[in-house]
Amino acid sequence: MHVLGRDEGAGSLPTGRLGTYRARDGSAGAPVGVDFDRPHAGLVVGKRGSGKSYTLGVLAEAAARASGVAPVVVDPMGVFAGLARGDPTVPARVVADPQVRADALAPAAWPKLLGLDSADAAGTLVWEAASARTSLDGMRDYVADADTTQTTRRAAENHLRLADSWGVFECDGLTPEELSGPEATVLDVSGRHPAAMNGVCAAVAHGLYDARVGAAREESVVDRLPWLFVDEAHAFFDGVAADALRTLLTRGRAPGVSLVAATQRPGSLPDVAVSQADLLVAHRLTAESDVAALAAAQPTYLGDAIANRLPTETGDALVVDDATESVHSVSIRERDTPHGGASARSSHVRLRGDQRDH
Repeated sequence: MHVLGRDEGAGSLPTGRLGTYRARDGSAGAPVGVDFDRPHAGLVVGKRGSGKSYTLGVLAEAAARASGVAPVVVDPMGVFAGLARGDPTVPARVVADPQVRADALAPAAWPKLLGLDSADAAGTLVWEAASARTSLDGMRDYVADADTTQTTRRAAENHLRLADSWGVFECDGLTPEELSGPEATVLDVSGRHPAAMNGVCAAVAHGLYDARVGAAREESVVDRLPWLFVDEAHAFFDGVAADALRTLLTRGRAPGVSLVAATQRPGSLPDVAVSQADLLVAHRLTAESDVAALAAAQPTYLGDAIANRLPTETGDALVVDDATESVHSVSIRERDTPHGGASARSSHVRLRGDQRDH
């Protein structure tokens, strides 16, 4: 089996099954795997319905089976709960409405999270509160007692009250240690306010990175290498989670933290998200801006223009492996656990009383 992301054979190193080579006539060829021994920066792209989220689920399944790996899935659409059902060889759990500690976010992130300008009085006050207190209640108390104008206090209090209404910041929120066990953890943030989803993602990404940096100094009990999978990644690179995700892309290799981002809009990602990916899995794309984003970071060894090599069939992918400077046409394997991302169809609806619209 050829292993993407590794310049040696599968051997006994942690490896996950991705699919098979796709022959010119469309038939399946030799099996293809993914390296889980070393940290990687991955990017899965494809237009709606091309198999992007499905592929992310395949990779998460493989990570859950790999030894020494702690997979965490940020699920903004509520489609990855199937990882915890259907196959006993895929150890996984779903955390519905996950909560994190308020101090898991850097104080500088709080004004942006709440839509405040950090240079304005209310934004500065929220920043000071986050620096001085470790909980959301503590931040609100700090603001209430602040020696400033009533207008500034009221603005800061109203924004912190909004954050409290999201229900994601609690003193007993998830810790990196709780996310670093042998099973995959699906963080279901679907239905949450976009800022709340970003807050959870930022706190988790920062926490996993800091824990692994601490592990290198023997100051952390996090031994497994975290793999963070983020679906609809453009929504997070556009919010307060962006800095944390950039850190994983640019500095995650040394402490051993991997990031796999999936999006149908690669043209909306920052350049670093594409340029830093050492594993690119590209499904069908048709928007000119999205194809151009991949072409801008196209490696010299690809040869032909990437637009000419993108697949046209659902489930097929062009994989660019920067670790071995190679390009592969792959058919993604079938999921072993239920996939929740398929589109609804009116032909599958059974109306009450077998009624029909006329």
